[in-house]
Amino acid sequence: MKKIIFYFLLIASPFVSSAQKKHDEPASTRKLWLNYLDRVARPVMSNLAADQLKEKMPMLLSDRVDNKESRTKVGYLEAFGRTLSGISPWLQLEGGDADEVKLRDQYRQWALKAIANAVNPQAKDYLQWTGGQPLVDASFVALALVRAPWLWEHLDEKVKGQVTDVLKATRSTVPVYSNWILFSGMIEAFLCKYDLGYDLVRVEFGIREFTQHWYVGDGMYADGMNFHLDYYNSIVIQPYLSTILDEINAKKKTYLHEQQQQLIIGQRYAEILERLINTDGSYPATGRSIVYRSGVFHHLANVAYKKQLPESLKPAQVRCALTAMIKKTLGAPQTFTADGWLNIGLYGKQPGLADFYITTGSLYICSNVFVPLGLPATDSFWADPDEPWTAIKIWSGQDVPADHALDIKK
Repeated sequence: MKKIIFYFLLIASPFVSSAQKKHDEPASTRKLWLNYLDRVARPVMSNLAADQLKEKMPMLLSDRVDNKESRTKVGYLEAFGRTLSGISPWLQLEGGDADEVKLRDQYRQWALKAIANAVNPQAKDYLQWTGGQPLVDASFVALALVRAPWLWEHLDEKVKGQVTDVLKATRSTVPVYSNWILFSGMIEAFLCKYDLGYDLVRVEFGIREFTQHWYVGDGMYADGMNFHLDYYNSIVIQPYLSTILDEINAKKKTYLHEQQQQLIIGQRYAEILERLINTDGSYPATGRSIVYRSGVFHHLANVAYKKQLPESLKPAQVRCALTAMIKKTLGAPQTFTADGWLNIGLYGKQPGLADFYITTGSLYICSNVFVPLGLPATDSFWADPDEPWTAIKIWSGQDVPADHALDIKK
């Protein structure tokens, strides 16, 4: 009840003094995030670890599905890759209170078993790795292993070889001329990181197209030849591009200029995303893949995790904004089925919002909002007192600095 009263006061007035704020609130917020992570990830990770994901997971499809059989087959890889990529920074972290350590240890064991089953042709849960859509979701597995070297280091050599084989098998898929070229690039970034023989041309293609041809200004890229007013800059483009640049530059230092430019661009887009979160945690439901829920703020969460927020955004401010958004989406009625799986929708069960490619598995990209859990509880993102985010400040009458577009020379 005290927590609810405080949150009401925060919304009603951004001028609540630090002395009035409960000192345990940041800690309780982290527990809230962990509870949501566990609720989302547990069915996927525990069942794949037990080799029964295909048996237990319901596979809902869009009413406008283009290929029911194909979408069903790849839906399990979608659920796994997207979930693992979101929780992997937390799996990489050490320490925390006893409850968090116990929970992380459980998920680490599930993750190792899940990976082994996913790439083992003899397992019931051997996943679909070849074809069009599998390129997308294999890249999320690659992203997870880039974010969490602990996982890679604790796989046995046979499983490492199988992982390498299935990821290299995706090279037979020619990516769509859009953000998909970054899926190929992410797989190569993984191969580069662990010295497994990467294809520099696939990396070069993605980096050059986005940095030289597809940047349209004010912190945003076109998704291929055309700009779309959706959240794909956050869902895929900028988290992927920045990660690929980081990994390749760690080995070759080939793209230092592009890396610096992406940092500036990414900081501006983080400002835009933060301003899109309304006072109640809602946000504009525009563009495709809106049923990805909290996953549409992947970029803002990732910039916070990498400690690259612009000076205009305090870490606690972003934490509070993301918390409100998580509660609005993942906390909505009918977000989960009676058995704990995600329903299609943005605010609860809304199957009409699904694009033709959406399956139950697709929805688990919402896990990527959890990447700041890879920061320890002592980090300012978690430890600093609550701060109102921009919408709270403006719509309570507080005077705030004006917003300005980003103009840079490429």
